[in-house]
Amino acid sequence: MGAKDYLLAIDQGTTSTRTILFDASGAVHHIARRELRQIYPQPGWVEHDPEEIWQAVVATCREAIARATGPVAAIGITNQRETTVLWERATGRPVHNAIVWQDRRTAPICERWRAEGFVEPVAARTGLVIDPYFSASKIRWLLDNVEGLKQRAAAGEIAFGTIDTWLLWRLTGGNRHRTDVTNASRTMLYDLHAMQWDADLLGGFSIPAAILPEVCDTDQVFGNVGPSLFGDAIPIAGIAGDQQAALIGQACFRPGMVKSTYGTGAFALVHTGATPATSSHKLLTTIAYRLGGETAYALEGSIFIAGAAVQWLRDRLGIIVTAADTQALAAQADPRQLVYLVPGFAGLGAPYWAPEARGTITGLTAECGVAELARATLEAVGYQTRDLIAAMSADSGLPIDRLRVDGGMAASDWTMQFLADILPARVERPASIETTAWGAAYVAGLQRGVCPAPDEMMARWRAERVFTPSMAEDEREARYAGWRKAVEATLVASKR
Repeated sequence: MGAKDYLLAIDQGTTSTRTILFDASGAVHHIARRELRQIYPQPGWVEHDPEEIWQAVVATCREAIARATGPVAAIGITNQRETTVLWERATGRPVHNAIVWQDRRTAPICERWRAEGFVEPVAARTGLVIDPYFSASKIRWLLDNVEGLKQRAAAGEIAFGTIDTWLLWRLTGGNRHRTDVTNASRTMLYDLHAMQWDADLLGGFSIPAAILPEVCDTDQVFGNVGPSLFGDAIPIAGIAGDQQAALIGQACFRPGMVKSTYGTGAFALVHTGATPATSSHKLLTTIAYRLGGETAYALEGSIFIAGAAVQWLRDRLGIIVTAADTQALAAQADPRQLVYLVPGFAGLGAPYWAPEARGTITGLTAECGVAELARATLEAVGYQTRDLIAAMSADSGLPIDRLRVDGGMAASDWTMQFLADILPARVERPASIETTAWGAAYVAGLQRGVCPAPDEMMARWRAERVFTPSMAEDEREARYAGWRKAVEATLVASKR
């Protein structure tokens, strides 16, 4: 790689669209960012405007490319997963807003599919549970609720994509309708063993195969951006869903390595090797990546609400001005107050999978205030992560005594120390927390021969700070027991 060559990562997330300019070592040269408007048509419904996403991608790419002093060797795309877009092949126009991964409107569809006997085949073939989280029920809802769409989809006039596919279509001028294996594995329609779309599930869910994209390896030239957009024909040489991109960016290329990303939600993945692992604790089996023709698998635990709870404190309650305020408040809180926030704003994910659950706060006393609520919000991230790590350890048979962290909340020293205390485990934070975007850029650079092999990336990885447990065991276990009781009360209340 030339000294002045660059890699461009498009990081299209739930709350923002960012494009980051890297060099081959992973150093950040520029970050361009645009906020993404959240659309809430009804309680529990979450949508994005696909055209707004597209315009933000174009604007941030142009801004980042303008800061480069040499050529951009390749583009990598990483994206919020499961979010679903359908559009007209002839015009490229979306037929409806994108339905976001957090959206719960399709719970009745999922309940029907469970009643019809799809639980076992979905788990065995896709590694997933039947839940509104995944793309399949979102597709079904759109086909049922947009007039004439069912017929047009069957006739081949409509294309489906997760956000990566939508962006690839637009970036290539409608010439490429593709996704990668990591995103395909989150649709509830992809067979992890046969590595292809599952005809039986498509038929059972009444989803026409004609709408589906071609599935490719993670490190592949998916297409080229035309020079009319950015001035040069740049290859799009890597695509990975955001959590898998973070696993790659954290150099977790060996079985047993764990990363946990703290953004809008929180997602922990443990690398399980070349064969899919089966969970008995309601974790998801997913594809970690497919590089050089070799597939690696992971077990994943998904927490729906992490940073989104901090946004709730800021935007709905108005008790903080910036997310960083929660750290100072948590430090001021009375540690004797055992307040628990169970953030079931969009149901509860792994290991509970309770889409009907809603948020609860327990343990309030008259002495509690803003500081205690802020502390409970940050602590919920640690408690939920412990739920996941315990399940991962049980499923893999391996003690998990360390994890690598990234995402916006990983910048909070208070939160990361509590995480180390409550697990208990060694929490390793890298020098750059832009690991998701770097994972996409690295894959693109690997494909183009300008980034080193995974073994060398593992050797290069360094922690910027390590957090080690300091909480007494009796306090740790008492606090976690209180969390388990709070979750149980939440689950009971959701069934009333």
